[in-house]
Amino acid sequence: MTTDVRAKLAELGITLPVAALPVAAYVPAVRTGNLVFTAGQLPLVDGAMAGTGKVDGEVTVERAKELAQICALNALAAVALVADINKITKVVRVVGYVNGVPGFINHPAVVNGASELFIHIWGDAGKHARTAVGIAELPLNSPVEIELTVEIAD
Repeated sequence: MTTDVRAKLAELGITLPVAALPVAAYVPAVRTGNLVFTAGQLPLVDGAMAGTGKVDGEVTVERAKELAQICALNALAAVALVADINKITKVVRVVGYVNGVPGFINHPAVVNGASELFIHIWGDAGKHARTAVGIAELPLNSPVEIELTVEIAD
């Protein structure tokens, strides 16, 4: 079964972005067999950060959740560099890194921005294993970074 990912995104008023260029020595996505692993994706829109700062400081939890969705879209764009995203059969794993103020413990609420998007697109096949962790800093002072692992059928 295939899913028209762009049509599902259009239902939300969202367009799949162009994959962001790497900011260091790595590639955006790697395919091995029927799995695609993405590098961590920041909330870049047209090459610029959509938000910066600490969650629960300069960035609200709700805004950080929106930024996590942007990261998730960038992860899908990275997958599209190495595979047909309409052939994704399962979202296997999401890893979310949250740059919160000291004592911030609501990381899962932020990473839900990515998880809820994938469930909207693929339904039960969008449900995934997940890790949501807090860290002291992220590249470019990003509030959130998302990694994605998906299964491809072909």
